[in-house]
Amino acid sequence: MLRSMTMTYHKLPDGVVAFSTTRHGGVSRGNYSEFNINPYCGDEPEAVQHNTALLSNILDVPVKHIVLPHQTHGIEVRKITSGFFELEKAKQIGFLEGVDAVVTDMQNVCIGVSTADCIPILLYDSVHRVVAAVHAGWRGTVRRIVQCTVAEMNNAFATKGEDLWAIIGPGISLQHFEVGDEVYEQFEKAGFRMDNIAKQYPSPSNSRSWKWHIDLWECNRMQLEDVGMMPERIHVSGICTYAQSDDYFSARKLGIHSGRIYTGILMK
Repeated sequence: MLRSMTMTYHKLPDGVVAFSTTRHGGVSRGNYSEFNINPYCGDEPEAVQHNTALLSNILDVPVKHIVLPHQTHGIEVRKITSGFFELEKAKQIGFLEGVDAVVTDMQNVCIGVSTADCIPILLYDSVHRVVAAVHAGWRGTVRRIVQCTVAEMNNAFATKGEDLWAIIGPGISLQHFEVGDEVYEQFEKAGFRMDNIAKQYPSPSNSRSWKWHIDLWECNRMQLEDVGMMPERIHVSGICTYAQSDDYFSARKLGIHSGRIYTGILMK
């Protein structure tokens, strides 16, 4: 994993660029400071446009080839083809509305997702040359969005689990992801191995009260193994957005009216 002021780069096989943006190097202000490209979180449109242009220069792709869905914590997966870029801008936005994972086999097109504590996951099929970007908050994780995405890659491109490489990017860690009993119960009912993904910690406000914490990194890592991925091809970044909120956006730290990390993948 390499780091510049604006980007953290993730290691994948040659010919693929995988990264997460940091908070640094852009022009956004306040809780959006500095490098936010998400137009859906309340930032000034001019700042978002400036930062997106900066990202396009870094990646050496046109701005129109930076794809960002409007996520809603669902499990909708969309495939990006050449036809997407022939649509009017309004129709492109509509096509990506309510979408939490995107897949493409196009070169020089950057697909990505926005997060600020949720878990971004990048997938690369090195056999069929296909990439995917997945937004896995706790709701998407419990509904197994990463497995839904692999299934879509299989339907569209014949991807198999053993063909894949994965990056589990910056997100909130087990230590800082406190949840209520109702969230714990949803994971339990969904068949997750709770001994592996959950732990109780004393509440910061009351040491006599113990709260459940869930490891979203591990939840998604296990899902990838369950679809046949080789464990050594799954890289967990280990970057906790809550603990490292000076460098990465964290909605739990900064509030929902703050910037977002863009975690993207691009085949050259």
